[in-house]
Amino acid sequence: MHRVTCQSCRATKSCVFLLGNRFFREMMALDRPNSYSRSNTAVFKGVDLHSRTNNTEHHTSEISVDQLIVRRGQPFILTLKLAQPFNPDLDQLIMTAETGNYPSETRGTMSRFGVPNKVPASASSKAVWKAELQKGSSPETGSLTLTIKPPADAPIGEYKLSAKHKEEEQVLANLSVLFNPWCSDDWVFQPDDEQRQEYVMNEHGVIYRGVDNYISQMHWDFAQFEEDMVKICVKILDMNLKHKRDPAEDVSARCNPIYVSRVVTSMINNANFGGILQGSWGSDFRGGVPPSHWSGSYAILKQWYSSFYSSVKYGQCWVFAGVMCSVMRLLGIPCRVVTNYQSAHDTNRNLTVDTYFADYGVRAKESKDSVWNFHVWVEGWMRRPDLAKNNKYDGWQVLDPTPQEKSDGMFCCGPAPVTAILNGDTHLKYDVSFVFAEVNADCVCWLVKKDGTMDKISTDNITVGQNISTKSISSNKRMNITDSYKQREGTEQERSVFRYALDRLKSEATGEGDTGGSGEKVLSGTSEMNTTDPVRTAETNKPSQLIIQFKEDSRPVNGGDVNLKLILSSESTVTRLLSVNISIQAMRYTGQPAGNIQTEVTEQKLLPGQDLSIPILVPFLTYHKYMIVSQSLNVSVIITDLQNKENIYLAETRIKLMDPPISITVLGEAVVGRELTAEVMFMNPVKETLRNCTLTLSGSGLFTGEIITNLPDLQPSNRIRVQFPMFPYRSGERSLMVDFDCSSFRDIKASCTVYVK
Repeated sequence: MHRVTCQSCRATKSCVFLLGNRFFREMMALDRPNSYSRSNTAVFKGVDLHSRTNNTEHHTSEISVDQLIVRRGQPFILTLKLAQPFNPDLDQLIMTAETGNYPSETRGTMSRFGVPNKVPASASSKAVWKAELQKGSSPETGSLTLTIKPPADAPIGEYKLSAKHKEEEQVLANLSVLFNPWCSDDWVFQPDDEQRQEYVMNEHGVIYRGVDNYISQMHWDFAQFEEDMVKICVKILDMNLKHKRDPAEDVSARCNPIYVSRVVTSMINNANFGGILQGSWGSDFRGGVPPSHWSGSYAILKQWYSSFYSSVKYGQCWVFAGVMCSVMRLLGIPCRVVTNYQSAHDTNRNLTVDTYFADYGVRAKESKDSVWNFHVWVEGWMRRPDLAKNNKYDGWQVLDPTPQEKSDGMFCCGPAPVTAILNGDTHLKYDVSFVFAEVNADCVCWLVKKDGTMDKISTDNITVGQNISTKSISSNKRMNITDSYKQREGTEQERSVFRYALDRLKSEATGEGDTGGSGEKVLSGTSEMNTTDPVRTAETNKPSQLIIQFKEDSRPVNGGDVNLKLILSSESTVTRLLSVNISIQAMRYTGQPAGNIQTEVTEQKLLPGQDLSIPILVPFLTYHKYMIVSQSLNVSVIITDLQNKENIYLAETRIKLMDPPISITVLGEAVVGRELTAEVMFMNPVKETLRNCTLTLSGSGLFTGEIITNLPDLQPSNRIRVQFPMFPYRSGERSLMVDFDCSSFRDIKASCTVYVK
């Protein structure tokens, strides 16, 4: 590349010249130096890709203004300079667009088209590109301004664009083609501009965690427009197993967002070869960082790409979902992150989850089935003509990159139409039955006695699938979308859908239906299914019902004692003598116990017409060591009527402790390229020294990567204040993300919005 000054405008421009015996005097400004192959030629002189203009029109200028990135189904322009006049009546420019290592017109990965269009496309050609000569061209001087349009069904990816004229062929550009949610012919078309701005263009989001009655939010930096994200996302597609088995077919199939999104779900996790993130749901995170460390996607994707595609350690469901959302938005598929509370993992596909309690109150054994405090997946927006021709299943599709069960032999899940989940169409692909169970399964509780026998305590038909949440459009408020997934609990319609879904699964098990693309058949379960009750209910149908409630005076905070009250009441007219067994366990968010914290057994008298209040105290020093690696406390109570020991009652609640507060203050006005100072403050709330303290800062447009700072030990009741500089490099609304980690508290998060001019 030569740096010159254009004599007409006196502006310095990056220009490419074809070098012969002398420099050509006619120069063309190029947006990207490597977009034109330099070779001695008597026909082609230069090309202007108008990358800034094209990318702005194609909504890709946030990614780059130098590299040409266009969306399919939408025209872009380029100006080609020939060494001699061009006569459209006599001459013809033949252009070729190709992608992948095995380009083929019949597969849609290569297209030949002419200017003027005298190149007939064969009947077997797919994804035919078109070009027209713009009226503003000057063919008599050899200056051709062309309008080129990739079809709305072109495979996405990296393309080589070349031109042939007078037996001489020249590569004009390397460009990227993405899905186009602005194009009505594209299967990912999203007609609402507010939704396009939120689900494609917004680089920042909120992911919901906690438990259903303690919903907490964490800000997530999707950063889909950061440097090299196009290369990273295309490499993700190239690394998938289907590409390795049949690269020609895989690249051809990238015309289909159904196929692409399914590939992405399989590549986010490393349970399949070459995946981005390694999952870990225990407490050993050696060789990496805990999943709770991450605040955004770019650091993960950049590490995977820079390490020659070694899996990054470690992730859990919200990390998998956050990374997948970034990839989907970059590729042009509208995408949002969704959290399901009390999310069932039904391994045997019988719509039932079994939980086992010992007669002394704690969970007796692990079940293959489980109910997670929460589970996070993504939804992608696309048409589903493969399922119905009447657009019935178009719209939001569940895609789950967390490796749970295999689907068609691989750990992936979806796309499953949300409409199909709502209607109980568990026979449809992909993996509708699995997601239906996540939001609808029944919970059966069993009492395991000392002799090993089991009694069914209760069937809970309500708990699973609560407060299904996503970020609202244009705000950080939580939007409850439960009604789009399931019928209202307690209605005949809900019960009817459940029966219909179960019947479909039974038909599959007997070979009367397909597997919905899941690759599995239904297995028989240990639990009984009551499919005749008109309304599903959580009552246990025992005589002399006992009403059990948990109440708290204030929201529990990690670092302080937890105080609850167990409230018992009954409509009985006589005094009841009760054995009350209260157990506290540390729980992982996957619903599995991480440790028994304390157990207390007392005998209590419940007087007729009166409430019995039993205080529950869990001191910080008692629960502290368990909560460093756990996400919630599980408080369970088993109550036995001592006057009739056949009457046994169970209740439980989960408590998510609030993190101690951390504050961020931005000092001064934020301007691109100008130093900006931010300040972080944190006070030690406990009576012990905090050791191994680190502060991690991140934020797209503010930092090019994570900034990790080691801090000194923090004494009890002492406060630490850290100031640090930033140099914003992109304008607009930016999110500054802060993570504080130490020996006693794992990854306390905070964020603030920075408006950069």
